[in-house]
Amino acid sequence: MKYIKQFEIILAISLIGELLNRLIPLPIPASIYGMTILFTALCTGIVKLSAVKETGHFLIQIMPMMFIPATVSLLESWSIMQNFLIAIIVISLVSTIIVLFASGHATQIIINLKKKEKKQ
Repeated sequence: MKYIKQFEIILAISLIGELLNRLIPLPIPASIYGMTILFTALCTGIVKLSAVKETGHFLIQIMPMMFIPATVSLLESWSIMQNFLIAIIVISLVSTIIVLFASGHATQIIINLKKKEKKQ
């Protein structure tokens, strides 16, 4: 029963994200709205971590299974994609490198800020 309640909380927040996606005319996916709402609710204490922790762990564990339908769809679209294969590879490589550098720099900034806090 605990897992059902936790899943209901996550689904309710996802539904709010979907509604915001329909109401606000911005090109932001509904999942981003939902994650932002959940993050804010967890940070402010509106939702306690214990209220979603176990179900969150379960969803993370089964996440690779969630990519199977998307992968199958890509395979079905191979005839269309092969015309743009070079462009797809270049875009994938460039965006991966940009994300790696951005993540690394963000991590370094956070580490440096924490070091400064410890010194004070």
